Amino acid sequence: MPFKNLERLLPLLLLPLLLAGCDPQEEVATTHPAGPPRPGSWLSVHKTPASAPTGAAAIGSPGKAKALFVDTARQAGLDFRWSIPGPRPLDILQTIGNGCAFLDYDNSGCLSVLLVGTDHLALYKGDGRGHFRDVSHATGLDTLKGHFLGCAVGDYDNDGFEDLYISGYRTGLLLHNEGGRRFTDVTQEAGLKPQPWGTSAAFAETTPGSGRLDLYVGDYLQFDPKTSRRLCQKDAQWVACAPTHYAPEHGVFYRNAGGGRFRDATREWGIQASDGKTLGAAFADFNASGRPSLYLANDEERGDLFENQRKAFRDQGRASGTAYDGSFMIHAGMGTDWGDYDNDGRPDLFAAAFQGEPKSVFHNEGGGLFQDRSTGLLLAHPTLPYVAFGGKWLDYDNDGWLDLMITNGHVYDNIASVDKAATYRQPTQLFHNDHGRLLVDMSGHAGVDLTRPLVGRGLAVGDFDNDGRVDALVVDSEGAALLLRNESKPVGHWLSLKLVGTRSNRDGIGALVTVTAGGLTQTRLCHTDGSYLSASDVRVHVGLGEAAVAERVTVRWPSGQMDVLHHIKADHFLTVREGGKEKQETT
Repeated sequence: MPFKNLERLLPLLLLPLLLAGCDPQEEVATTHPAGPPRPGSWLSVHKTPASAPTGAAAIGSPGKAKALFVDTARQAGLDFRWSIPGPRPLDILQTIGNGCAFLDYDNSGCLSVLLVGTDHLALYKGDGRGHFRDVSHATGLDTLKGHFLGCAVGDYDNDGFEDLYISGYRTGLLLHNEGGRRFTDVTQEAGLKPQPWGTSAAFAETTPGSGRLDLYVGDYLQFDPKTSRRLCQKDAQWVACAPTHYAPEHGVFYRNAGGGRFRDATREWGIQASDGKTLGAAFADFNASGRPSLYLANDEERGDLFENQRKAFRDQGRASGTAYDGSFMIHAGMGTDWGDYDNDGRPDLFAAAFQGEPKSVFHNEGGGLFQDRSTGLLLAHPTLPYVAFGGKWLDYDNDGWLDLMITNGHVYDNIASVDKAATYRQPTQLFHNDHGRLLVDMSGHAGVDLTRPLVGRGLAVGDFDNDGRVDALVVDSEGAALLLRNESKPVGHWLSLKLVGTRSNRDGIGALVTVTAGGLTQTRLCHTDGSYLSASDVRVHVGLGEAAVAERVTVRWPSGQMDVLHHIKADHFLTVREGGKEKQETT
């Protein structure tokens, strides 16, 4: 969370002026196993790519659907608010925020909601029709205490039920799911330790074929509210000190040893070399090696891209072009997410950043190289005024192209006294993907609830009402949770896949799903990580546009197994078992 001037991005500010020139019925089908820029000049990165339109054509298409997200939290039964206790102005610990999650903890086929409060956890069981009831007490989560911040979701012991990791300040809990009934704190017996300042965490099968989910936990910086300097002066006002004022903490990598045990493999696997001050963490196989690599969004430190080299990670951040933003500046990396926005078969990377900094979309060029295309995509300018935290790729209109949602909120509660053009509460933003060419700002056309000013932090996505449209869950650090129901219409056809690993981890995390329908081929990642301090629906949602049938669906599992489905009808939920048969479910 840095504190910079806008002057360094004057070319970006001028760009628009230049351009103006849950219990479904089942059917059964059968699967068919298929067998086992390097940094250049500033201008070269920031110029509009030759393939991108210019002038009036650069406005882009908003798509066929009328975007609409409606906050249904209160009527849905989510009775939860965040507040920030303590003195004002706020310090860096007070303003860090919290996360949230969509998860199906009881295998009901319906998403539930986890809200991470600073001093408690709340779990709301969903009925798949948009209603929730508080089961925090029934599941034992209300007994847990600590300074909680974020969460990760994954079935680490392959018993068929999603477990939880809860990150926090001077804490960190591994919670085992007891058959969808209760959660038990197994942190100590599992071999995990409290973290100094745990932030975003992520599960991944880093050794393909092991069938075990390992765990990475990011850590932020060294800060003690009793002994550290809390506030610094900026323009004669006292505000939270910048992260550059503090020494970094470094995250920890836990290898799953089986039997419910983990061991610290941070140094063995080379992740101790991270730059630290990590706020965002997400795994993806960016180079088609068959092994998930790890990107760390670091605050006022270089971003780290740890390439998985079988038995160790090697940081390729600088070599890949993901260590810095498009102007080769260290930025305030916060939330991050992987997604193939241009459907070229390679996962691209989003990284959120501070006010006055472009929010980066690192396009995967292949060969281990990335290029920040936020300017050419027209994302840079509309995101400049805001402090971005959560960010997720999602296909909200089911047209087959991943759109982008970003949560914003300043870190100075008294920012109006420092910068009269800025606000503490800020709107959430939605960008429609125009066929991988442009990201069209739809924020002002997607309903008043989406742009309601808030202190935005965590963001999760998932189809909580099982209507085939991806919804969103948003944290307001000084307000109520937002449950943004996607009521956009008309939307395209869709498929939603729940993967069940046999040789791979039970959740299928890390699997790649490639779908060909209506002349379009798209690849989507099975994951729960990404965004900021949050976890999303593990089901793989694929928009099909006008296609009523997917001609081919291929699942490449972490084990290397490939399963192929043919002629799958649209608008269904499918459960795909590794190497076996596929169960097709209708809403």
